[in-house]
Amino acid sequence: MQAYNHEVAKNLREIAALLKAQQANPFRINAYLHAADTLDNMPQNIADLMQAKGIKGLVALPGIGEGIARSIYEYIATGRMSRLENLKGAADPVALFREIPTVGRALAERIHDTLHVESLEALENAARDGELARVEGLGNKRREAIESWLQKHLDEQRRQFRPVREDSARPDIRLVLKVDEEYRAKAGSDRLPKITPRRFNPENKAWLPILHATYDHWHFTALYSNTARAHSLNRIHDWVVIYFYDDHHREGQHTVVTETHGKLKGKRVVRGREPECLQFYDGASTGR
Repeated sequence: MQAYNHEVAKNLREIAALLKAQQANPFRINAYLHAADTLDNMPQNIADLMQAKGIKGLVALPGIGEGIARSIYEYIATGRMSRLENLKGAADPVALFREIPTVGRALAERIHDTLHVESLEALENAARDGELARVEGLGNKRREAIESWLQKHLDEQRRQFRPVREDSARPDIRLVLKVDEEYRAKAGSDRLPKITPRRFNPENKAWLPILHATYDHWHFTALYSNTARAHSLNRIHDWVVIYFYDDHHREGQHTVVTETHGKLKGKRVVRGREPECLQFYDGASTGR
């Protein structure tokens, strides 16, 4: 057994164990277990295989689909597996944004607080939409440098992995808001399993509710935002982070918050998709 392969497989089995404890879809659980078995039985080092054949070489292995291949690729490239961190409630977007050159803790916190983004991909989308200009103290040159780094860094990853198809690459806004509503209702009535987050949990209590749900061909995981900014601004039970992936393993995430100003004030809004939210609520009010 290759020691490194076993190390990666242990992370996959930990994901499977967390999914089982959180009452997720059994097929999803088994997918991680099958992938872990494949790695344990490989004579070749998985990192060498990826170096030689890229992500296509991972997908070609028995029991490893594109979504799990992404997680393996991420672990080999960075030493972390964001899906595992998300399930543990241990994701730290501020630390993630500090990986960007010239971005320190204060700026990373302002980016997260202003834009409510939790990943580099979501930050790239916000930058593409001109949202970085809303971040206080971020000049044009620095903003352009961040945008350039994001594009280069993420393009390198995208060259390794091409989605199966490009149409409908994210869930409809009504589905995201539906999951948000279901999560908050069930969390409020104590009908969800709870996880013990590693961050901001000195008493090591299981307090963070987590929801796994499937609508149409989309699979969702929702939980409150357990970040420093959510705690400091007392928004833990308002900011909901929703991770999603589909049957083709295209994945992403959104943050849903209660809007505090403008036409959508008081409404639940998906950050980065405000125009769609406005259209959704206008249609609901007119019965369309």
